[in-house]
Amino acid sequence: MTDVTATEALVRRDRLIVAGGLAAITALAWWWIAVGAGTGMSAASMTSWTFPPTTDMPFEPHPWSLHYWALMTAMWWVMMIAMMVPSAAPMILLYARVARQGQQRGQIAAGRLPTGAFALGYLAVWLGFSLTATALQALAEGAGLVHGMMMWSTAPWLSAGVLIAAGVYQLSPLKSACLKHCRSPVAFLSGHWRNGPSGAFRMGLDHGAYCLGCCWSLMALLFVGGIMNLVWIAGLAIFVLVEKLAPGGHWISRIGGVLLVAAGVYVATSA
Repeated sequence: MTDVTATEALVRRDRLIVAGGLAAITALAWWWIAVGAGTGMSAASMTSWTFPPTTDMPFEPHPWSLHYWALMTAMWWVMMIAMMVPSAAPMILLYARVARQGQQRGQIAAGRLPTGAFALGYLAVWLGFSLTATALQALAEGAGLVHGMMMWSTAPWLSAGVLIAAGVYQLSPLKSACLKHCRSPVAFLSGHWRNGPSGAFRMGLDHGAYCLGCCWSLMALLFVGGIMNLVWIAGLAIFVLVEKLAPGGHWISRIGGVLLVAAGVYVATSA
């Protein structure tokens, strides 16, 4: 009984530490976004309920310096951390619990749990996405398709195309497969388990890949409503959380897909 109690105490402590760390990282990420993510924009200037966004705001594209590239990449990555870590938290917490129990049973070598390596692997995938998104933002801004200050699409055809493409992807088998993995942490861990820090990092990469496959098209919607529009950032974060964790989330995902296609048609026909 004493051993069981001690094991439960260790598991509970680990879960509290990991949960506290994830909450702190998420809170810091949201705070940095709310204060402008280094762009100098205020929360009020980053908040817009207009849909579709205004397309006639003048802006002269400017060459991107190395500093601005780094700033935009950091902005995207921190934004992904704020939006995606809450929905990944159950997987990370479960990993910490299973790893600790494995140590207690002698199935895993004793020592510090590599939960941080798992989380880093997950975030590394979103860093890769952030680098790609930053490059696309630079290209679109240079072509005059994205407003440099408001960071939203200035071309109705582009907005409509992204909305429809995201909606169609929500209804696709690939989306369903990736969402299923994200909604089944026990099945993922049992099918992808690897020991040690390097194994934990690889597992984080694998889970991040499924998560990216599930959500990349939703993140692309930021080009429509505004990359730094707090309304769209918060709305997409809530939608991702619901479709991954709520009962019937796969149906919510499909309903969202239909609504996105409808929104895209509306933008295309009202331009």
